[in-house]
Parts: sequence; structure tokens; C-alpha cells
Amino acid sequence: MKRTFLAILLFAFPLAAQNHVTVIRGARVVDGTGAPARVATVVIRGSKIEAVSADAEIPAGAREIDAAGRTLIPGLFDLHTHLTASAVTGLAADWGKNLKAYLACGVTTVNDYAEYGEMFAPMRRLLEEGVAPGPRVNLAARLSTTGGHGTEAGWGDFMTLTANTPEQAHARMKTVLPYRPDVIKVFTDGWRYGTAPDLTNMNEETLAAIVEDAHAAGIRVFTHTVTLAGAKIAARAGVDVLVHGIGDAPVDDELIGLMKAKGTFYVSTLAVYEFHSPAKVTARTLAVLDPAAQAIVARNGATRGDAQPGAAHERRWHFLMDNVRRLREAGIPVGVGTDAGMPGTYHGFATFREIELLAQAGFTPMQAISAATTVSARALGVEKERGSIAPGQTADLVLLDGRPDEQIADIEKTSRVFLGGVELNPEKLEAAIHSNQSTALPSHPIAALLDDMERPDGRTELGTLRVNATDAGVDHSAMLFLPVVRAAGDHALMIESQMGPKPRPFVRVELPLTPGAVELGDVSGYTGVSFDARGEGAFRMLAQTYGVRQGDAFAAPFAATGEWQSVKIPFASLERRAAEAAAWNGRDVRALLFEISAAAGAGAWLELDNVKFY
Repeated sequence: MKRTFLAILLFAFPLAAQNHVTVIRGARVVDGTGAPARVATVVIRGSKIEAVSADAEIPAGAREIDAAGRTLIPGLFDLHTHLTASAVTGLAADWGKNLKAYLACGVTTVNDYAEYGEMFAPMRRLLEEGVAPGPRVNLAARLSTTGGHGTEAGWGDFMTLTANTPEQAHARMKTVLPYRPDVIKVFTDGWRYGTAPDLTNMNEETLAAIVEDAHAAGIRVFTHTVTLAGAKIAARAGVDVLVHGIGDAPVDDELIGLMKAKGTFYVSTLAVYEFHSPAKVTARTLAVLDPAAQAIVARNGATRGDAQPGAAHERRWHFLMDNVRRLREAGIPVGVGTDAGMPGTYHGFATFREIELLAQAGFTPMQAISAATTVSARALGVEKERGSIAPGQTADLVLLDGRPDEQIADIEKTSRVFLGGVELNPEKLEAAIHSNQSTALPSHPIAALLDDMERPDGRTELGTLRVNATDAGVDHSAMLFLPVVRAAGDHALMIESQMGPKPRPFVRVELPLTPGAVELGDVSGYTGVSFDARGEGAFRMLAQTYGVRQGDAFAAPFAATGEWQSVKIPFASLERRAAEAAAWNGRDVRALLFEISAAAGAGAWLELDNVKFY
């Protein structure tokens, strides 16, 4: 058997070999198509559904599950998540536990918008090998405009590539497509909900160029679109799915006509916009949170900042709820997404909440279930593989206590989950989430020479891509980094910066120890880091370790002048900046970062060479 199957079995009931047969007998089958529930027997052979019938023949030797009185639905979809983000402000995310939260809630397919291309291959490998058991994850490449949404978090231009013209769009797509993204996410709309100055918007021609290249590669395009005008631009450009809901005005006949003509889907992410009050924290919510998150949420509730929702929030909420109802009534297909990972929007549980909010917006319970299953599968273009309960479909299934097609709150009553025919145990998944230990990730010995700046492709000597980061905000600091000649045949890395107009501005260049800094580097056999440096400004070296947010990494200052000098930073001198950080052990390091800071508006620079462990 593949290692994937073995790893999934850690959270599954014992099963036979790959051609095992499981029979779910007597369940109320809600197949996702909107058809009324019917009592049937479902036969699963290997990873596929073989039969769905009241009188299906039960193969000899099959494992039988008596599901009388329970409801069987297709595995749920969440078309908008941020898997490497924590929904609890101030905590570092545990990617592996977030994945388990979805499985524990019966969510078997997600779109993830929190990564960049270098992270795709290692994350896919960890998923495929079962090191991090999870749902089917579609990884997204991200594009925006200069000064647009997605560029203001300080992650650097490697995370969200920018394009303002069709020519730039085609160039950026040539950069992202070799990473084999599963979907493309485009931040097209800069409206900030009437609560902050608007960001920039993408024009139709640029968006159409992205769509052209994505569709030529067989990839769907999802957008961040929040205004009526932006939705019309996106629909005309031919995007596949408008995400986040129109919150500034009522939808009109022009938009409905455009969406029908283009076959555009709609996902409103109501769960992220709902006002989260402490009263809405339930036992089911806490069941899929790790101990640190549980403690904060149980103490503070799920409130996202404001003590009360303001007038702008109330106005937007009215439009969001009314528009999703009107679009469904007009025949526009509505799928399910949540923006989980944003504050108060909890992984796994938020999918339940989104389905329940669709019911509050006027969907029947059956229509809400279809939105989370068959319609979302169509939005992804995978409806021939999964999203319904029918012979030939992949056996991604959820057995629920109760009747969610009649009482939508029963959608939370997860009893059993099947992923590709393998039965998972929600209680074991939740127990793993509740562990005080972080999800175990591979740790790799790291060679002494990290980067001598000699590779012409922007990569370290380890083959990892150098990336940049800054302080957050639309007015974030600016930086440029590129190789320069230090001497004949010898290069250094130059970092030029212009500090933003804010308190404590900074820029950083990151040297990952593993591709995308997903897995861990073991430098425990070394004493510290040495490098050559010269520059003007205030400088720190940070070591990013597992389970610690980047801004709270281990750090040590160093001095540099206009002349080259060698610097040594012993690991023993690193300051632990996060209270939750474990003591330094050198076996869980993800990256080294070199930071420049100066007064607001000032310029500063640093040149680096020969970064080594000693």
C-alpha cells in the first residue's frame, strides 16, 4: 500500500487492501443534486462508489455499516481558505491541524489561497505521502495590481504578483504556471468596504489576459470581487468564480445577464463577514481548535475587534445576504467558501457556518447542501469526479446524525467521514488537533554554506528562492534586492530600501533552508551563523522556527559600516521574541532573515555575502 493510505489509517478505522468493499446500509441519501432524500444502500469499492440503490447487492465479505436513521451526503467543499493562517489573532498556525479540522467536519475539498509557488511541491508531497493528512487541496497562484489588495500584508512581491497591463499579465502568468497551480486567485477589486481608503482595481483587459492564459492551461480563475462594478468587469473578462460577495449595492439585471452568458459562479464568503460575537462560540467550534486557540476563544469569544458592528458593516451585510439570495433566484450557481483563517473564521467549522448562513439568506436546506457539494464541484470543474453520490463518483462522503436537508443545523453532526473510500475517525482527528504537540514535519540536515550569492537564478546555494518582506500596509516600505559584483568573479547581494512613513518600518530578505520554508532545517550541529556584510542602517538577523510567527522569530542585532567585515552570530545570542516559542534546538529552523530598519522615510542599504553555518 502507498504511504498515503497508511498515514490516513492513523485516523481511520481498520480496512482491508486497496480493493476493499464498504457498504453503507439504509442511510437517507442526500446526493447533492437537490433530489429528495431516499433510503438506499451505497456500495464503495476501493475509492469509488459502485452502487446506490435501495436493493443494491451486498458483495460477499464486504464491511457493512448500519446507517439507519442517519443521512449520507457528499463530502463538503470550501472554495476559499487560508490553510497556513490562524483564525485566532496572535497565534502561529499549525497547518497540519488545520487540515485535520476540515476532515473532522466532513470537508473533503478546499481551495487554499495562503501560499506561493515555491511552497506547492513540498506541500503536495506532504499531503500525498500522508505526513500531513488532509482533504483534497487546490493550491492557488495569486495576482493583483500595484497597490491592490493582496499586496499590503508585507509578504513581498513573490507572494502576490502584480500586473497592470495585459502584457504584464502574460509575463506574470509565465512565472506562475510552471509551479502548476490548481487555481488562479486574482485580487481585482480594491474597495475596502467603506471603512478605509480604497486600494487599486484591475482593469478588464489585464484580467482577461490572465483568464486567457489560465484557461489555455486548463486552470479555473477565482477573484476577490466585492463591488457591483468590479463584478461586471470580472464577468466580462470571463472569470470562472466571483468570490466574496457584492457588498456595496444591489445586484442588477446587467450583472445577472453577464454572469449567465459567461457561466460565472458566485461565492459569497458570508462566514468571514458575519459579526462574530462571543455567544456564537459553540462546543462544536472548540472541538476543531488546538489548545492555545481554545484557551483564547473560550476566554475572549470570537469577537473580531469592534464591540459592536458599525453602520458600514450593517449596510454591507444587508447587501451580501440579499444579493446571494437574488442571484440564486435568478439561476446563478452559488458555491461555498468562507475565507477561513481570517480572524474568527475557524478552519472546518466556518464551512458549517457558511452553509447555515445561506439557509438564513433564503436557501432551502437542500439548496444549501447542494451549494456546498455539487455546485462547488461544478465551479471547480470536477463534477465528473466528485461532489455527488452516484456510481462512478469518488467516495468522498459524510455520514451525519439527523436530517440536515430538513434542519440545516444538523450539518454539524458529523458521525463518519470517507475520503476516497477510506473511513476517517472524526474523534481521532479532533484528539490530534487537541494535542499540545505541533504537527510533526520532516527536518533535513542543512549544508554549511547557505548562500554565497553566486547563482544567477536568484536562488541560494541550497536551491531555495530568496524572497522579500516588509512592514505591512498600503504605505509599506519599499525594497530592491539583486546580485552585485563585489570583485572579479565574486558577487554579493545588495538590498536597497526606502522606509515607509510609519513607526518602526523595516525590510527583510529571507533565505529559506527548505523550498518555500515549508519543511524544517536541522542546524543543530552548528554553533551559529557567519556572513560578510557592509551597509548603512540598523540591522538584525532573524531565525524563523516552526510554530513561531515571522515577526516573533529568534533575533540578534549586528553592526555594519561602509566597509566589508565578517560577522558571527552564535545561536546562543539569539533572543527568543515569542512567549510561545520553544527553547532553541536548531532542528526546526525554516529560514534566516536579514532585516534593515531606519527612520520613517529614510533610505538604508545592506550588502551580504557568504552566509554560512559554523
